[in-house]
Amino acid sequence: MTVTYYVQNVLFLVKSAINEQRPKVSTSRTLLLHDNAGPHKARATTQSLRELGFQVLPNPAYSPDLAPCDYWLFPILKDRLPGPKSDRIQDLAKAVNSELRTIPEEDYQGVFRKGRIRLKRCIQSHGEYFEGL
Repeated sequence: MTVTYYVQNVLFLVKSAINEQRPKVSTSRTLLLHDNAGPHKARATTQSLRELGFQVLPNPAYSPDLAPCDYWLFPILKDRLPGPKSDRIQDLAKAVNSELRTIPEEDYQGVFRKGRIRLKRCIQSHGEYFEGL
């Protein structure tokens, strides 16, 4: 994902969804958890986040323990997707989206509840890498 795509598409979709689902809650009361990927740290992204009113939780460098995609979602997809069957990115996107729809909503909610435990563990370890959650 590029910085431009993230800023122009993803952030504005998130803001629109918040405004639609929680119209009485402003984005200034919405915390985003970003990993340290380039598109999340880029100047254009941080500027757009300020303009949109989002707050971002600081994330220690090299901390896969806090990114739900790293500790939860990617392993699920890796197990469920059989490997490359096509060279077309559209086919991969279709397969991933199909798998994402099969994950129950409760599982998505649970991973974020468990994320609080991971955040506390990260604080206790002073941002150092840890295993075993």
